[in-house]
Order: sequence, then structure tokens, then C-alpha cells
Amino acid sequence: MSRCCPCATSSSPALCLLPFVPAASRSTTSSSSVALSPCGGASSSVSGRLRWGTRPRGGRHATVAASGNDGGGTAEEEKEGDKPGFNPFGFVTDNPSSRSAIQLPAVPAEDGNVGQMLYRIEDKGKEYGSYVRSGEFRWFVRETGSPDARRGTIVFLHGAPTQSFSYRMVMAQMADAGYHCFAPDWLGFGFSEMPQPGYGFDYKEEEFHKAFDDLLATLNITEPFFLVVQGFLVGSYGLTWALNNSSKVLKLAILNTPLTVSSPVPGLFQQLRLPLFGEFTCQNAVVAERFIEAGSAYVLKLDKADVYRLPYLSSGAPGFALLEAARKVNFQDVLSRISAGFSSNSWEKPILVAWGISDKYLPLSIAEEFKKANPNVVKLEAIEGAGHMPQEDWPEKVVKALISFL
Repeated sequence: MSRCCPCATSSSPALCLLPFVPAASRSTTSSSSVALSPCGGASSSVSGRLRWGTRPRGGRHATVAASGNDGGGTAEEEKEGDKPGFNPFGFVTDNPSSRSAIQLPAVPAEDGNVGQMLYRIEDKGKEYGSYVRSGEFRWFVRETGSPDARRGTIVFLHGAPTQSFSYRMVMAQMADAGYHCFAPDWLGFGFSEMPQPGYGFDYKEEEFHKAFDDLLATLNITEPFFLVVQGFLVGSYGLTWALNNSSKVLKLAILNTPLTVSSPVPGLFQQLRLPLFGEFTCQNAVVAERFIEAGSAYVLKLDKADVYRLPYLSSGAPGFALLEAARKVNFQDVLSRISAGFSSNSWEKPILVAWGISDKYLPLSIAEEFKKANPNVVKLEAIEGAGHMPQEDWPEKVVKALISFL
């Protein structure tokens, strides 16, 4: 059984190649060979939580066998080997795609290195998308439907640390229903440009707002449109933009976004704000897929996980963009403005709150509290079976709710 080297850390998915000779792997063939530990045990899912360090049961990610001194291990050594060992990759989800991203297979040539993995997935996840130059920045924008769509234009805005890929199914079906749809990746996220902080973009709220205004002009969205918003941080910035530009919004649809001052802030964003620890956390290549799965009752399929991981795996820039945005935001101030701005005394346009009730970050009570503040304007629709990202979990139910509302 393989055990992990204590020199590895959970914030760095680098493989440890220090020599280690497990007792159970000794043989009489050589006294100089050593084992290379892949620093990862098998995992099992219990009530949505992972248990790491259990005995592997075969598969591609078995430990590379080693030879050593004569004889097998003693009974005490065998008993010790059965105990769960320290595993630095406790952050990895139960998704096989996540594990394959950082673990060494029994035959390395089967999976290849990170470069080969990037080559395998680099063209994934760009459905309906193209690059658009807006001002100083290059955005990745998905578009479905026709500019002549009879029912109007919808703009979909994602949250952190995800990307517009989550809307692909909803966009396709809404286009079939007669809408012209756009879904940009926010600057610093997904496939959009990752500006270096201090060089024209510092990931502050007002800068996101201005960049979004410029993008709307570039896309020639000059008439009022339907706005759909979901998620934390940049998702919240979508709502504060709407408060500042209510004349540009026909109707507003909100999917699982913090809406009240009582909305909890996930641990990821708290970790990112910690000195040094945040720098390690933001370079976790599986940060997005882990965040998505932790807020849902489902595990992402391999092809979807590949897309959410791709930006963070291909460069350190998306991680540092997330770090800057998380450290610049004042969550309480933003939530206070959202709560007050959409109350009955301030906002009169129709709002749909379509809420995945299995969200592990934001309970349904957040949406109910938000509706009470403006009951004549806010329509609340609970989406059973969906978690934090209902557009990913149950796109058909989201489409049904949107068509009925819009």
C-alpha cells in the first residue's frame, strides 16, 4: 500500500518522488530499487465527504511497484500499513478526473504529463464562443440565437470561481425559444484575458462595472435587455451593476446568489484573504470543480470537470486574478447594497429568483428573506434537485422557469 510523503502540501499538487520502500513491496530481486509514491490513496464518498488514505482497490492509479530486501513485512508492519496515512491531497474531489490530474498512474505513458493533458483538453468548453476585443481587454463571449430574435436579448453573468461554460445548455435552449443570448467570461475568469493587477485593471468592483459597460457597447447591446445572474463575488457585481443601471434592465433573474447580509461566505473566499495561505490556495488547479461539487449534490462528469479546471491548469494567472478579486471585495458592503437596493422602496422591475434548494452554500431561507423585502416584485421558484449552480445541475428546469418569467 502506498503512503504519502509528508513533505507534500495540500496547496501544491506537485508529485513527490522521494524514495520510499514499503514493507509490503520488498522482494529478493534487487536491493537498490525504490518505489515512487504517487502521493494519493484511494478515496470513498460518505455523505458527500471524502475519506482519503484508504487502501486502493486496483485501477490505473496504483503505486509503482518496488523491490527491496529479502522477506515480507512483519505482522506489526502489516497492521501499521492498514492505518490511513497522511494524504496531502485531501482537497481533491471524488471526481476521477480530479484525481487523474495530480496522481501518477501505474504506467505513466497511459496518461502522460500535464502538457499532454492540456493538449487533450485545450479545445474543450468553448461552445458558442469567440474572442471579442473591448477597449483594452480581450473577452471570451458565448453567443446563441440571432440579433433579430423576436423575444429580445438575454445576458448571462456567472460567479466566481467558475465561467460562462455553465450556461451553455440554457443558452442553446433559450435561443431555440426565440432569444438572442450572450454569456461573457468575466475578466480574469474562464477564457477571457487575465490582466495583471496594477497594469490597468485591479479587480475592483467599479473596474468590473466599467469593463462590462464597454463590452455591452462592443456587442452593440444598446436596448434594455433581460439579465440573468448567478454566483459569488463577480456574480454579486452583476447585481450591483443592475442597481446602478436599472434603466438598461427589462427584467432580472437571479440564480443562487448571495442576496442578504446574512448570506454566508464560503470558506474558499475566506482562505483566499489569508496572507500566504491565499497564494497557495489560488494555485490549486481543481479549485473551480471542487467549489462546484461542494455546493451541489452531484459530481461533475469528467468532460465538464476538464473545462472548469483548464484555465487554472494552463496558467497561474486565473488563480491570481481570483486572489485579487477576493481580497478587493467587501462582502458585507456589497450585500448591504444588494439587500437595500432591491427592497420594495428601491426596485420596481420584475425579479425571478430561481433557487436550487440543494445548495450547500446558500440555503433557501436566503431567497425567502429576499422575497419578503419586496414581495410584489420578487417571484420565488424553488428548483428541486439542483444545487448552487442550477444552470449546470438542471438546465431544463432553469429554462422552463426563465421562459415562463420572461
